[in-house]
Amino acid sequence: MLNKYLKSSIPAAKNLVKELRKNYDYVSILGSEVLTKRILVGTANTSLDEVETECGFVIKVYKNGRYSEYSCDDIKNLKPSDVKKALTLKNPFTSEFKVKMLEEKEHVEDFLREDKDSLSNGEIIKRLTAIKDDMHKNEKVINVNTVYIKRQISKIFVSEKKCLTQKYDWINAMLMVVTRDKDNIKSNYHAEGEASSLKALNGLKKASPEVLDIAVRLLDAKPIKPGKYTIITDPSISGLIAHEAFGHGVEMDMFVKNRAKAKNYVGKYVASPLIDMYDGAAGVLSAASYFFDDDGVEAHKTQIIKKGILQTGISDSLSALTLGTVPTGNGRRESYKRKVYTRMTNTYFGKGKDKLEDMIKSVKHGYFLFQTNNGMEDPKNWQIQCTASYGLEIKDGKLTGKIVTPVVISGYVVDLLSSISMVSDKVKVIGSGMCGKGHKEWVYVSDGGPYLKAEAKLG
Repeated sequence: MLNKYLKSSIPAAKNLVKELRKNYDYVSILGSEVLTKRILVGTANTSLDEVETECGFVIKVYKNGRYSEYSCDDIKNLKPSDVKKALTLKNPFTSEFKVKMLEEKEHVEDFLREDKDSLSNGEIIKRLTAIKDDMHKNEKVINVNTVYIKRQISKIFVSEKKCLTQKYDWINAMLMVVTRDKDNIKSNYHAEGEASSLKALNGLKKASPEVLDIAVRLLDAKPIKPGKYTIITDPSISGLIAHEAFGHGVEMDMFVKNRAKAKNYVGKYVASPLIDMYDGAAGVLSAASYFFDDDGVEAHKTQIIKKGILQTGISDSLSALTLGTVPTGNGRRESYKRKVYTRMTNTYFGKGKDKLEDMIKSVKHGYFLFQTNNGMEDPKNWQIQCTASYGLEIKDGKLTGKIVTPVVISGYVVDLLSSISMVSDKVKVIGSGMCGKGHKEWVYVSDGGPYLKAEAKLG
């Protein structure tokens, strides 16, 4: 059910839009509230926090080919004259940079996706405690943290033609295990993202034995010998590559600023013909699966790469208006206090036809890479760097049992994607991360894909 305060603000928003339309060609109001519950059960302590991480409004107006915005905590007592005065002080309507006004269609709808398997705080703590206690049965475990986070996002969007509301929940459950053998300390983690509390916690419990096993095995891990290898990436590493390779690189506000090489490669091969790649809040159910973006544009599923050929980028409304394209529903704000940027949502490679066992058998010598650590990309020059937490050696089509850590994939984006020779028939999208724009502007995202076989530089 939509937050009561936001719902009660809709009449005031409609009235404010009506009054401001007397002075501006277009007016919209975005209202946003985010409630977050975080429960931690660890070796050292247990904590419960329930906080309101965001509640406020953004008023957007258009005049003389320019948009401007005003943000505030409340609109019920806000006078149109207060908004006009604030916008006049900024004097945003005199620049030579002009765009057309966004054309909207009539749309009135309420969207809802709630956690149907909600659990009490006591039940959540009980389940997290059981996982933590199981980890400590191993004498090499020195610290465990289990975490449950539930975000409840409520938003309204009101303009002359639209009145949209959405309320949706997303749950993350995480486990981190630290092991020690004398002075050697290693760690391993796992995260689940679901629209259901029960599914997230059950998934965490199911994964916990393997998390512990790897945490212990990492105590014997060695650094990898740098070189070029055949690799198989698990869905988390596949997703990291998708995110860094043609995620940031096709955010079309970078096209506007001529900071993305992809702008000049639409319609050209950038990957193996086996590769399809997508982004969109409507593509899958994951961490960034909203119903409309912060520009009031309905959620899309955008195919970025089709059979190796770059099809298009993703955009917020202003970038699309500037470039003469159609908005893809990727306009997102860190909060109501921040501006809209083009941002990824759920970014992933599509499935192929290969079986994982056949992919492993086909490797003469290489590594099976697991678990996203971090990554970075240069959208202007297409250099990429992705770090996997660990890799398992493959020799003559079999896993040898040797484990290496950490493993860094680096090189030229097109070389890496063009080398992909096998794509598995199963896809997993992981909704447990966040992404920044540069070093700031953090939003929740997901990424993933199938298992991929490729050639890559490792170090």
